[in-house]
Amino acid sequence: MSQLRVIANGQPIAVAFPCSIEEFLIAQKQLPRSVVVEHNGEAVAPSEFTSRQLAPGDRLEIVRIVAGG
Repeated sequence: MSQLRVIANGQPIAVAFPCSIEEFLIAQKQLPRSVVVEHNGEAVAPSEFTSRQLAPGDRLEIVRIVAGG
Protein backbone atom coordinates (compact mmCIF):
# COMPACT_ATOMS: atom_id res chain seq x y z
CA MET A 1 0.00 0.00 0.00
CA SER A 2 1.31 3.42 -0.86
CA GLN A 3 0.76 6.52 1.28
CA LEU A 4 -0.46 9.37 -0.92
CA ARG A 5 -3.04 12.10 -0.61
CA VAL A 6 -6.54 13.05 -1.63
CA ILE A 7 -8.09 16.49 -1.18
CA ALA A 8 -11.13 16.43 1.10
CA ASN A 9 -13.03 19.69 1.58
CA GLY A 10 -9.95 21.58 0.40
CA GLN A 11 -7.52 19.85 2.80
CA PRO A 12 -4.88 17.31 1.72
CA ILE A 13 -5.29 14.07 3.65
CA ALA A 14 -2.87 11.13 3.58
CA VAL A 15 -4.55 7.91 2.45
CA ALA A 16 -3.32 4.32 2.31
CA PHE A 17 -4.30 3.00 -1.12
CA PRO A 18 -6.23 1.05 -2.23
CA CYS A 19 -9.08 2.82 -0.48
CA SER A 20 -12.83 3.02 -1.10
CA ILE A 21 -14.92 6.05 -0.22
CA GLU A 22 -16.44 4.08 2.66
CA GLU A 23 -13.00 3.15 4.03
CA PHE A 24 -11.91 6.78 3.76
CA LEU A 25 -15.00 8.04 5.60
CA ILE A 26 -14.55 5.52 8.41
CA ALA A 27 -10.85 6.42 8.73
CA GLN A 28 -11.93 10.08 9.07
CA LYS A 29 -14.45 9.10 11.77
CA GLN A 30 -17.41 9.94 9.55
CA LEU A 31 -20.47 7.69 9.46
CA PRO A 32 -21.07 6.82 5.79
CA ARG A 33 -24.86 7.04 6.29
CA SER A 34 -24.66 10.56 7.70
CA VAL A 35 -22.84 12.31 4.84
CA VAL A 36 -23.25 13.31 1.21
CA VAL A 37 -20.14 12.86 -0.94
CA GLU A 38 -19.02 14.45 -4.20
CA HIS A 39 -16.06 12.66 -5.85
CA ASN A 40 -14.18 14.68 -8.48
CA GLY A 41 -17.26 16.83 -9.05
CA GLU A 42 -19.74 13.94 -9.29
CA ALA A 43 -22.31 13.14 -6.61
CA VAL A 44 -21.90 9.59 -5.31
CA ALA A 45 -24.84 7.48 -4.17
CA PRO A 46 -24.32 5.94 -0.72
CA SER A 47 -24.77 2.51 -2.30
CA GLU A 48 -21.54 3.16 -4.26
CA PHE A 49 -19.37 4.10 -1.25
CA THR A 50 -18.01 0.54 -0.86
CA SER A 51 -17.20 0.04 -4.55
CA ARG A 52 -15.97 3.52 -5.57
CA GLN A 53 -12.18 3.53 -5.28
CA LEU A 54 -10.12 6.64 -4.61
CA ALA A 55 -6.95 7.50 -6.52
CA PRO A 56 -4.10 9.82 -5.50
CA GLY A 57 -5.06 13.46 -6.11
CA ASP A 58 -8.82 12.82 -6.14
CA ARG A 59 -11.01 15.57 -4.75
CA LEU A 60 -13.82 14.91 -2.30
CA GLU A 61 -16.43 17.24 -0.91
CA ILE A 62 -18.07 15.77 2.17
CA VAL A 63 -21.14 17.36 3.73
CA ARG A 64 -22.64 16.09 6.97
CA ILE A 65 -26.42 15.61 6.93
CA VAL A 66 -28.03 17.45 9.84
CA ALA A 67 -31.64 16.86 10.82
CA GLY A 68 -33.69 19.54 12.45
CA GLY A 69 -35.94 22.38 11.76
